[in-house]
Amino acid sequence: METSKQQSVDPELGSLPQIDLSKPRYDQSTFSGRASHFFEVTDPRNLFVSAEKLEKANILVKQYKKEGTANPGTTVEQLWEAKRLADSAFHPDTGEKMFILGRMSAQVPCNMTITGLMMTFYRHPAAVIFWQWINQSFNAIVNFTNRSGDEPLTPKQVFKPYIVATTCATITAVGLNTVTKNLPPLIGRFVPFAAVAAANCVNIPMMRHREINYGIPVVDKDGNRLGLSKNAAKKAIAQVCLSRIGMAMPGMIIPAIIMNSLEKKHFFKRIPWAPAPVQIGLVGLCLAFATPLCCAIFPQQSSINVSRLEPELSEQIKQSNPSLTKVYFNKGL
Repeated sequence: METSKQQSVDPELGSLPQIDLSKPRYDQSTFSGRASHFFEVTDPRNLFVSAEKLEKANILVKQYKKEGTANPGTTVEQLWEAKRLADSAFHPDTGEKMFILGRMSAQVPCNMTITGLMMTFYRHPAAVIFWQWINQSFNAIVNFTNRSGDEPLTPKQVFKPYIVATTCATITAVGLNTVTKNLPPLIGRFVPFAAVAAANCVNIPMMRHREINYGIPVVDKDGNRLGLSKNAAKKAIAQVCLSRIGMAMPGMIIPAIIMNSLEKKHFFKRIPWAPAPVQIGLVGLCLAFATPLCCAIFPQQSSINVSRLEPELSEQIKQSNPSLTKVYFNKGL
């Protein structure tokens, strides 16, 4: 469902209705609207858009937000397309172009390859350590790129959580492999998911610990900044952890069950090279839907009641705006 805030007419756009590019195209108060938005943002085809086209799209969006007008001949559809490209490549808080592997449009191709190979070679300790390291390296890039807020991070703040999360994931995977060695093969196939879930619960909070220590910006419904809140940061990080675990679950559970069944039927006996590409394909199919749907579980601009903020900030907001009961923040991805 598209947002209905398209009433007034802009002379530069002729008879076309004026639109609000400060918000996504689809209604973010509904799950279906958020899902439609993230299906566009996570589309891997966004990775092949040229840097020049991305810059032009970002300039057009900025111009329209600031002036309410666009170049003559620009259509509403072109504005929304520019907004889609800008959202896929530029950070919502800092406005900086995001590193290509950290963009949400890289999630499906990168994760399907890493996860598929992690689940194919889950029995071998050396392979487990290698692919958990690769996975956590990619996760660190994604977590850093999609952090909430506009405060810069030091190299120490980036590398410490990366090292801890990689260690956590590797120990979990190797330890569970040892424990499940004598259990049915299907149980062993679930070990990578357990390791990834455990690492997400470590990597994301640690990568974003500055937000927990100092808070993230909270704003009113019009986007006016009201202060920094640690409580909002904790809620944002919890939501992202749940979304990431949900995102990984289908691609690490469903293919494991299918592959286990195929191996029981000796499907790969004549084609021993097939398990890896089949596994990658299955994971990719799951991630193509799980990534945008799990990103949509919680609104990108999440909210928190003023009464649940830190006492000082809550009191400050109540004094300056007594009627305000809820504030908003970018939860990150």
